Parts: sequence; structure tokens; C-alpha cells
Amino acid sequence: MKISHVVAGLAAAMLLTGAVSAADKKQIAFVVNGPSDFWKIAEAGVRKAQKELPDYELLFKYPERADAAIQQRLMDDLVAAGVSAIAVSVVDPKTSTDAIDRIASQVPLFTFDSDATDSKRVAYIGSSNTELGKNAGELAVKAMPNGGKCMGFVGLPGADNARERIEGFKAAVAGHNIELVDVRGDDIDQTRARANVDDTLVANPEINCMVGFYSYNPPRIYEALKDAGKLGQITVIAFDEDPITLGAVKEGSFAGTVVQQPFEWGYQGMKLLAAYVGGDKSGIPANGILIIPGIVITKDNVDQFQADFQAKLKS
Repeated sequence: MKISHVVAGLAAAMLLTGAVSAADKKQIAFVVNGPSDFWKIAEAGVRKAQKELPDYELLFKYPERADAAIQQRLMDDLVAAGVSAIAVSVVDPKTSTDAIDRIASQVPLFTFDSDATDSKRVAYIGSSNTELGKNAGELAVKAMPNGGKCMGFVGLPGADNARERIEGFKAAVAGHNIELVDVRGDDIDQTRARANVDDTLVANPEINCMVGFYSYNPPRIYEALKDAGKLGQITVIAFDEDPITLGAVKEGSFAGTVVQQPFEWGYQGMKLLAAYVGGDKSGIPANGILIIPGIVITKDNVDQFQADFQAKLKS
């Protein structure tokens, strides 16, 4: 009888210890800028980091839509719930500085993908969007040696990542008789993204080049061109690694795509935040910017990229 009491007591103590340990885990949140399949790649990187950070609970949060107020409310809720740090892809940096600073005054806040350069964030983790834009422009120059008129498509024209990509593209095509006539925004609305392409095909017959600056824009371009029977007639420069985009590059319908490495944002980023929360700030660059370079994908290297990409998603 006594032995059973001892065993029961030990079991209860172990359960209590486990509960306390779980409760004692510090939480770090990764907040994206809207619902998009693109972020599933970053989420896979966070899952890998979680395996290597057993003393932390890593959260991955999607706002219900790409709206600065909704994103800010989500971060406020996370702070109220007691998270130890937040990484965020800022929806609208120009109007969000005060809100970002309010969060940063309560917990360490890092930005990724879309920076808020005037805020009090600790550091930015992600691509140089200007360089990505230049990579895309170089693809256009190679694909259109005689020049062309391009229409751009993007989710959030006011976001730094969009603005910098556009500026980089323009810089790379300057002097090559290639014009970016306009850029159509869609607020990360898939229906609007497709409608923007359809409208361009009707209203701007002079356009012979399209640039999809956000991950879901190239697939919508592909679908619209396919339905209009114009695949291969209009040069397409893409961003990111949506399966439709990679398939279009492989079949030669797209000139190429410039991909970021969101898996590494999630993996390296969360490990950096965990170290920072734990008191190790040595990984923070002096300028507060950690650049993870992009990759240019063409028909020549798309198969190898896809193989590596699928391996990461399964990690």
C-alpha cells in the first residue's frame, strides 16, 4: 500500500513538473502580413527551428487579411498573452511606425520581409528587396534584348518590400528600352490580382511583358494568359516559388523567377530571436540588417531548386 502511494506521488510530481516546464517555456511569435501559401515555406523553417529550441514555444500567426490595423491588434494580443518576442512582416511601414514602436517598447521586436526602417525594431531579417528587383530587371533585359513595355502586379504597393523591388527593377532595365508602364496593386486579394491581369490584357494591348512582384501574382498572370491563349506571347518575370510559377519556368512560359529564402527567415530568424531573448545579442549585425540573399531560377536550374525546396518542406 505504501509503495503504491509512493508511486502515485512520484507520478503526480512528474505530471506537475511537466506542466510547470511547459508553462515556463518562453514564447516567440512570427507574424506574417496576410494569408498566402508563400508563408508555408517560412512556417516549415520555424518548425525546424522548434526542433532545435526545446526550451521555447514558437508561434506562427496569420492575420485574417492584409490589413495594418488587424496585424497590430494581433500583436497587441500576443503581447497581452505574454510572448517574449515578436518577428513581423509589416503590412504598411509608413503608417505603422507608432504602432511598431509601441510593441517594441514592451517586447523585443524584429522585422522580416517588409522592414519598418524608422521604427525601434531590433533588427531586420530577410532579403535586400532592391537587389531582388535588380535580379528581376536583369532577367527582363536578357529575355527582351529589343526592349519592351511591362506592367507590374503587386499586393501592397506601399510596403517597403514592394517599393524597393520596383525601384530595383527600374534601375536594372534603365537604358535598355524597357519601360515599367505601371504597377497594379491588389491588397493581397486573389480575385483582384487575377482581375488586374485580365483588365490589362483588354485595356493595354501594347504590354508585352508582365512582372509579378508578390508570390501569388505570377500564378494569376499564368492563369490569365493561359485562358486568353497568350502564354509565350508575353514575357513574364516572376518572384518566388509558387508551384505554378516553377512549372511555368520549367515549361518556358516564364523567363524566370527571383526567389527569396523564406525557409531561412523562419529557421535562422527564430534561432536569432531565441538567442536574443536568452541574453545573447552577438548575432545582431551592427547595422541591424541581416540579409539572406535571393536566388535566380531559370529553366536551367529549376529542377535542382525544386528538389532542394521539397526536401526543406519535409524537414
